[in-house]
Amino acid sequence: MTWGQLSITQLEELLKHHKTLYYQGHPEISDPEYDALEDELRRRAPQSYVLNLVGSTDEYAAGPGGASHKVKHQVKMLSLEKTYELSELATWMNGQAIVTTFKLDGVSGSLIYEKGKLVLAKTRGDGTYGEDITPKVLWMNSVPKTIASEDAFLEIRGEFFCLENDFFHLAQEMEALGLARPSSPRTIVAGLLGRKEGLALCRYITFRGYDYLNPHHPLRFEIEKSALITQLGFTAEPATLHHDFASVEQAVRDAQDFMAHGDYQIDGLVCSYNDLKLHQSLGTTAHHPRFKMAFKFAGEVKTTTLEDIEWQVSRQGILTPVGIITPVELSGATLSRVSLHNYGLVCEYHLKAGDQIQIIRSGEVIPKFLGVVKESKHAFVTPSICPLCQTPLQTEEIRLRCPNEHCPGRQLEDILNFIQKMGIDDLSSKRLAELIRLGLVHKISDLYHLTVDDFLKLDKFQNKLAQKLVDNINHSKQVPLTIFLSALGLSGGAYQKCFKIVQAGYDTLDKFMAMTATQLQEVDSFAEKSATDFLASREMRRPLIEELAQLGFKLGRDPNLPSLHGPLPLAGKQVCITGALSQKRSVIENQIRQAGGMPSSSVSKNTAYLVTNAPSSSSKYRKAVELGIKIISEEELAAILAQK
Repeated sequence: MTWGQLSITQLEELLKHHKTLYYQGHPEISDPEYDALEDELRRRAPQSYVLNLVGSTDEYAAGPGGASHKVKHQVKMLSLEKTYELSELATWMNGQAIVTTFKLDGVSGSLIYEKGKLVLAKTRGDGTYGEDITPKVLWMNSVPKTIASEDAFLEIRGEFFCLENDFFHLAQEMEALGLARPSSPRTIVAGLLGRKEGLALCRYITFRGYDYLNPHHPLRFEIEKSALITQLGFTAEPATLHHDFASVEQAVRDAQDFMAHGDYQIDGLVCSYNDLKLHQSLGTTAHHPRFKMAFKFAGEVKTTTLEDIEWQVSRQGILTPVGIITPVELSGATLSRVSLHNYGLVCEYHLKAGDQIQIIRSGEVIPKFLGVVKESKHAFVTPSICPLCQTPLQTEEIRLRCPNEHCPGRQLEDILNFIQKMGIDDLSSKRLAELIRLGLVHKISDLYHLTVDDFLKLDKFQNKLAQKLVDNINHSKQVPLTIFLSALGLSGGAYQKCFKIVQAGYDTLDKFMAMTATQLQEVDSFAEKSATDFLASREMRRPLIEELAQLGFKLGRDPNLPSLHGPLPLAGKQVCITGALSQKRSVIENQIRQAGGMPSSSVSKNTAYLVTNAPSSSSKYRKAVELGIKIISEEELAAILAQK
């Protein structure tokens, strides 16, 4: 539809209509189409009252306070100004430090606590009045019913949304109850929060906090809020502090990747000035705060036909469905494949050949499935055996898994992951697949036994390229330990996690292989379960690691680690941080590393310092007092770091 052909009155009525459908959980148009409609009205009638409405607009017909279930916000919950252009975001940033979080695709809400007890939960509503949803929130495990606070008033604001795995089970339960099948995780949250019945279904909704309002505890910086929300027992959406725009651009790329591969839906980034005094001086408009900005990915939606579904096997054995579609032009590219994400989504929508589907390409390189427009009459089927090795598949929640560790699909992806992480140039997926097919490669270590003659057995290979590949493979034996560890595909073993392990002093292969679960839990970002899973996968990889070590690997020092020469004021000392700080925790942790110290996520007898700006009732603080650990402020830490 061309919104420009409508009058302002028609635009207003249409926008109210689609607002209501969205918050009732039955949208008729996609997000990009809705944004285009709203942008057209804002362009032609920037003062229109409809632009300031948030929520199901028919619920506000009685006016403010006209319905008993409406509750006024003490501080308005405004929507955000948005941009799709990085240049506009850079102009708005204007050299200021900003904090970014993922922009969750759900329903904004507010939780009110009095002396630590949850007394009220409400939606954002129109920004002035929200709907009382306390009975529904009481079903949500992600919302603490009591918190460690004696303050007379404390408000946590955040987003109600649905995780991918929870949506799968929610859809099954709704169908079993005879209810309509939900169309998406995004719309079902609004639908459930707007219902008067089916309260128990709200247990599938998750809450994540992003704002902390407490008149008894004024803050200086936006970045402090995440730590405070977490200390109170909530899950806070991870926040990142940026001092330059290059860092913001990386956050945008991270958001793009999460949109394609994450386990819940986001539609961009929320950006806030870090200095809260700036918030006060800038203030708000009737519609949005001037100190926040939403960056969204411009998207285009089209309808096409699903011709077939291909199932690809990952290195963990997970089968990923890819939709083969009738080619369609979208965002400047001709597309013939679309991500269907996982087995659960295919089952939820009963996807099959001939279905007419909507797809979107909004920032992601890989286009994504949105929904079914019209179902075909073909039978709905999913695979029961692995398409590559014919092993019976296992169902694990929303995923199908091939349990055969020798499946050629798993072998290919496992070896390819190693090749890419180790930086072995010119050995593509296609060439690797041919090596596997010819029986020349079965596992990672086989790469290091390949000869020029082996490569010459491949199609259209010449001696020069064969020699180059052999040289590239042998050259990869000399890499930093961090890169080697991250290439092994260990559970939770991404580069940053492996870097923290090496930084913590496990900087040789022998030390790494001898590391215990207790020791790993002392490393930042590793809790009990993640440490256990990581070491279990290390033991599974032990034969491979030992075999690679015997092949002459020389695992050097990571260039990002602090120098071993010169005075290091924290050399060999473990430092734990708790509470709110003036800088992002990762910034201070990096300063500790550069001073030779080892940031730790917990306090133990080996901890040298606990850094905190105020006494607290946190478990870290209590344990530090109990063990006699020296407790210092952020300012005192800065003085130590400044020592030469």
